[in-house]
Amino acid sequence: MKRKIKQKNLVTQNKQVTLTQFEDDHITELANIYWTSEKKKEELSPFDATIVTKIYENEIVKGDNRRIVMLEFNRCLENFLWPNFNQDSSDKHLMSIIFLLNEKFRERIEVWKIFDMNSENFPIFFNKCLMKCLENFDAEIAKKQIIREQTALLVFLNNCFRSMEVEICREQVKKLVSLSIWSCLQPKRREQELNLIPEWRKYWKKLQKRDKPEIKEKLEWERHFLQNLIKKFLNIVEKLPENGSINTDVVYYCERFLEFMIDLEALLPTRRFFNTVLDDSHLIVRCQISPLIGRSEGKLFSQVSFFLF
Repeated sequence: MKRKIKQKNLVTQNKQVTLTQFEDDHITELANIYWTSEKKKEELSPFDATIVTKIYENEIVKGDNRRIVMLEFNRCLENFLWPNFNQDSSDKHLMSIIFLLNEKFRERIEVWKIFDMNSENFPIFFNKCLMKCLENFDAEIAKKQIIREQTALLVFLNNCFRSMEVEICREQVKKLVSLSIWSCLQPKRREQELNLIPEWRKYWKKLQKRDKPEIKEKLEWERHFLQNLIKKFLNIVEKLPENGSINTDVVYYCERFLEFMIDLEALLPTRRFFNTVLDDSHLIVRCQISPLIGRSEGKLFSQVSFFLF
């Protein structure tokens, strides 16, 4: 274990973490009690959900990125958080996984093999992420952590769409961007689009027949997800003030949202049907006339929005 740590060098934000600091860290102590692979399973303490809460509140919420890196090096995600995730897991458990996954993506570390274990719970996990993505927040009074969570969810979702070559991921994201999402369009607009390519109309009719009544509500929720996410974003960005103080965390959320939209438009498998939904929302025009465009804090937002043209 020591040899591997020395090779990795534990460098983050231009600060080097020594081997002694690593071994003496509180997270390493928790790992030795609950999840280290250096011990047999019967030598470890049983899973305790309160430990997840403490990790999230003390290390992720109150800590900085170095604390997340420390959790990553202790393999908290693959040995503790993910193996114990299920339908009843708390939001703090969910968000702990999200932040650590995003750290792996940031460091360009292999992510998806983690889900080979407990893979039957990935659809549950992904659906919980989608539901949390649509939670509304008031840009003026929302706490910093709420906005940080919402931004992290966007980053994770974007990484999922960028990983459509991975089967476990593709199975979840494709239903959000397939032809069926046109159910959220106005009937006249949908007819107009279907008239352009008769093959799509045939497929559309097959989809209508294939829908089972008992899961109709769930299917419609998924098909309207991206449209509702856009509506949520527009509700936030259009309420930002033209003058006075502004929450820079909200501005960052808006920038990452546009980055997500750009990536969806850049990929052929996602652009094919999503482009029509994006156009129908008038997102580009509404961004260009939003108060944020005229503010100095919105310079990057303004630049990013032009990539959607």
